[in-house]
Amino acid sequence: MSNQKLIDTIKQHKHSSDSDLELSMVRHQPEGLEQLQAQTQFTRKELQSLYRGFKNECPSGLVDEETFKSIYSQFFPQGDATTYAHFLFNAFDMDRNGSIRFEDFVLGLSVLLRGSVTEKLRWAFNLYDINKDGYITKEEMLAIMTSIYDMMGRYTLPSVRDDSPCEHVEKFFQKMDRNKDGVVTIEEFIETCQKDENIMASMQLFENVI
Repeated sequence: MSNQKLIDTIKQHKHSSDSDLELSMVRHQPEGLEQLQAQTQFTRKELQSLYRGFKNECPSGLVDEETFKSIYSQFFPQGDATTYAHFLFNAFDMDRNGSIRFEDFVLGLSVLLRGSVTEKLRWAFNLYDINKDGYITKEEMLAIMTSIYDMMGRYTLPSVRDDSPCEHVEKFFQKMDRNKDGVVTIEEFIETCQKDENIMASMQLFENVI
């Protein structure tokens, strides 16, 4: 680029509004703003605001797992959020490459904040399916539940007892594993959650940590 072209570009940017600059930054993402707007429940302005916050925290445009754990732990200082943040990171990391892009983040956030019940349950299933083989085992469910209890801490109300995760998992898994084959499919998971008020209430109790 010639010096004159560089000067012209700087002048042009000086006369642009902040939102225009943000918009041009968003368009430099692999997926454009229009595509993200079509894929999510967010407005153009909301996407711009989310992107500004994302870039402030992660100037490189990518979040690695350690950064994610560090950010997430700040929200739950009363407990140990490390393990749950690990599972949550894997749920957001769609292409399993060890980092979360802005697109991954905003697509997941759209489902969690504004998705339908079925969409939220599909996302939750993906969280519980730790090894991503399409099934939830009792061990996977216990690992997630235990990490949630660890994160919520001992001083949470209602109080959390040591045996609570095991009790929860035993009860939930028996209801969800409808054909008693030792694993829960996404169909079993969604159907059971939607039909059982107690499970839905428990899911909603934890949705503030998802």
